Amino acid sequence: MSLLRVEGLVTGYGASDEVLKGIDFAVDAGEIVSVIGPNGAGKSTLLKAIAGLLRPGRGSIRLNGEAIGGRAPRDVCRLGVAYVPQEQNIFSTMTVRENLEMGGFADPAGSRHKIAMVFERFPVLAEKRRHAARTLSGGERQMLAMAMALMVEPKLLLLDEPSAGLAPLAAERLFVSIAAVHREGVSITMVEQNAREALSIAQRAYILVDGRNHRSGPAAELAADPDIRRVFLGG
Repeated sequence: MSLLRVEGLVTGYGASDEVLKGIDFAVDAGEIVSVIGPNGAGKSTLLKAIAGLLRPGRGSIRLNGEAIGGRAPRDVCRLGVAYVPQEQNIFSTMTVRENLEMGGFADPAGSRHKIAMVFERFPVLAEKRRHAARTLSGGERQMLAMAMALMVEPKLLLLDEPSAGLAPLAAERLFVSIAAVHREGVSITMVEQNAREALSIAQRAYILVDGRNHRSGPAAELAADPDIRRVFLGG
């Protein structure tokens, strides 16, 4: 059984606005699954629907066989899904440690231990634990956003454009961190415009076009396909 299975998902931002037009999507336990495609394809919309921020118009979303489509985001989070949006994903005036405490709101009694584990995983955040989050670099902010999500010990981590706006070196470091989180047993679904890098660290990938499934399969095979390289990877 898949960890996550989405079937025939139709949803959008209004009654007559169908951004997703029957998407099928799945993530197995222990996978990184990348979602790529042109702007407006519905990639971020898919993550929002999984996280509970959008209600399905039609279709189903199941986590470990349990229907989660349309449930409140806090309930989806408690079931093991953590979502990191592309923007406004940290509290800029709070310190790094205070941000992590906010991330652990669902289990405040265990937050001290979890924060210690996060600081082991992200040493740069440990060094800046007392700094206001607004003083962090772009890459460090994305690490903090991901660390906040990990405070709920998710089964599935949803990352929406984690490298957007980052310098190449910062993006490279962030992808190393994502791969490290995955090695610790967290399944990851990642929407990413840097398609080459997204495919390089994923086991499988989906390509969305105009709210529909275009292609899917092993990430390495898609990355090597001449048509995929020409259209989606820049040659």
